[in-house]
Amino acid sequence: MTVRPILAAALVALLPGCASAQVAPAAATAPVAAASFRDRLPADETIYFVLPDRFANGDPANDRGGLTGDRLVTGFDPTAKGFYHGGDLKGLTEKLPYLQNLGITAIWFAPIFQNKPVQGPKGDESAGYHGYWVTDFTRPDPHFGSPSEFKVFVDDAHARGMKVYMDIITNHTADVIKYADGEANGYRYRSRGDYPYSRKGGLGGAPINAGFAGDANSSAANFAELTDPAYAYTPVVPAREKDVKRPAWLNDPIYYHNRGDSTFTGESSRFGDFAGLDDLFTEHPRVRSGMIEIYGKWIEDYGVDGFRIDTARHVDPGFWREFVPAMQARAAARGIPNFAIFGEVYKDVPDNGYIAQYTRRDGLPAVLDFAFQAAVREVLGRGKGTYVLNDLFDGDVLYEGGEPAARNLPTFLGNHDMGRFAMMVKADMPDISDDDLLARTLLAHAMLLTLRGAPVIYYGDEQGFVGTGGDQLAREDMFPSRTAIYNDNPLIGTASTTAEANFDESHPLFRQIGALSRLRQAHPALRTGKQIVRHYEQEPGVFAVSRFDPVDGTEYLVVFNTTAAPRKANIVVGTDVLSLQTLAGNCPASSAAPGSATVSLPAFGWAVCRARETVQ
Repeated sequence: MTVRPILAAALVALLPGCASAQVAPAAATAPVAAASFRDRLPADETIYFVLPDRFANGDPANDRGGLTGDRLVTGFDPTAKGFYHGGDLKGLTEKLPYLQNLGITAIWFAPIFQNKPVQGPKGDESAGYHGYWVTDFTRPDPHFGSPSEFKVFVDDAHARGMKVYMDIITNHTADVIKYADGEANGYRYRSRGDYPYSRKGGLGGAPINAGFAGDANSSAANFAELTDPAYAYTPVVPAREKDVKRPAWLNDPIYYHNRGDSTFTGESSRFGDFAGLDDLFTEHPRVRSGMIEIYGKWIEDYGVDGFRIDTARHVDPGFWREFVPAMQARAAARGIPNFAIFGEVYKDVPDNGYIAQYTRRDGLPAVLDFAFQAAVREVLGRGKGTYVLNDLFDGDVLYEGGEPAARNLPTFLGNHDMGRFAMMVKADMPDISDDDLLARTLLAHAMLLTLRGAPVIYYGDEQGFVGTGGDQLAREDMFPSRTAIYNDNPLIGTASTTAEANFDESHPLFRQIGALSRLRQAHPALRTGKQIVRHYEQEPGVFAVSRFDPVDGTEYLVVFNTTAAPRKANIVVGTDVLSLQTLAGNCPASSAAPGSATVSLPAFGWAVCRARETVQ
């Protein structure tokens, strides 16, 4: 059942978390100064992640990418979830005021590089609307627009004080390379032990690459001895695609692993083809220098502010130890002092130990905080106690740089691969009502926007999109959709469907996200301030943290109730806190005793309180 307009209005007025009830008027007054946007740290940002193809269609003339033919040629079919729908850079530029009203300070968008329009086996084809099947790394895909339109988008965003983060790929290209004996073997992964670089087609084959000392030695002299790529499979490039990749060096199979499909476990995780996509030999010095040159040019030519790195765990650590410093140097030379780099290390469990290793061994400045996402789902979808959140933040010491570095991690609730947060809660609780689902989703966003990290809003979540799964089932259109499998999905907090345009700035989720985004901007403690866990419970209940102003040390108490019933708790605060000012929710006027504050919260409620008076 979809929430009707009267009920939606009631939710805005009554539910804890809706802007009108939760955020004090004084908190919503902090514009982001365009002149100083370059100086902001990653933790200062409120990020919006969007697939340009599914957001806004500013120019229908480019819907087919300049190609002529049916959907298997052009990739365009707005009725099919796996094809281009028409969104583009011009549409994204036109909607910048909408994003600014949402409180967004940085825009991260799925790759816009030129893609192979369509790929996949006969009868199961789909299009590169998502941007991850790159053939030309040097220009935007014509489906999205021209280089000049990308420049207009970046310049307009910067003029509004909004940063621009590109989604980049370094470990694979589109599926172009075939294997002479691949189909007969199901493109099964062939290991380095069974198929060493020194034998053609396996242990029984003729000697090749005699002087090659293996992939652990990434020197130019060593890789000069790797001349034959047919050690596992024999790579074959179809004649019609022999020059399709740009820069041109990418067309040579010697720069790919050519070992068959990854199983996403063990050795194959780094050396196998990602779902058939051509896996780059990232240990090769030419691949490293080539990728540095490719992405350095995007920084130099357009002044982008950061990179989200796709499939970062499928790349060897040595690549990142060269790539990251090179990008930081290019950015610094371009006048970008706080260039953001964060890698995707997919792991859907609330354990930050696994993802933290990529900040230590690999040298990535930050990773997407999958552990945060999993912890919030455990607490709000699976009925776990709030101790899960405490355990998560206890692990912040594991990141390179410790707890201060963890404050720069991009946090999120759902995405284009795993699906939307509301969908996950609905999967965990099949009988949940729309009202309950909306309340939990509002609370999740309150956690996202007030706890440590740089919050990432997945496009459409602010309009109550739910979806029915991950991947293509979580990539709905914001403009009026013609895709039946999207249009029959109920949304939360609205009577609309995806068959209509969904840019409603009165939606309860839009209003809450906007209000809390402005609250973050008004109070540095909620962006870059130190965080200390103050209260947690073994069952669903109250969770609280204090955050501290990075300049004057003022304490902010942030409290959440993860249950469907009102809760009260006595929360530890600094002994010098005498009274509290309400910034969101309902805060006690004064502490109960030195070192303790009694906070009462409604079902799924939260409060943000600032210490107003302290003992000198």
